[in-house]
Amino acid sequence: MARVEIYTGMFCGYCAAAKRLLQQKGVAFEETDVSATPGARETMVKRAHGGRTVPQIFIDGEHIGGCDDLYALDSAGKLDAKLGLA
Repeated sequence: MARVEIYTGMFCGYCAAAKRLLQQKGVAFEETDVSATPGARETMVKRAHGGRTVPQIFIDGEHIGGCDDLYALDSAGKLDAKLGLA
């Protein structure tokens, strides 16, 4: 199974939706709350090539993008393969 990392923020509906999709697929993920972890936002922005909004999602180190990008991959039938489910 792929390593999934997700940077989140408090009270973020998009973060909750992205986590819900991953949970529905039975995928474990590492979550970092940028509002509660010192230095996490700066790390996220660097890794996400300037992406400042949450969530920012990474699969096996590859930057996927945000919630909409995750759902778009799923709709295109490409998410399961990236997650190692197919």
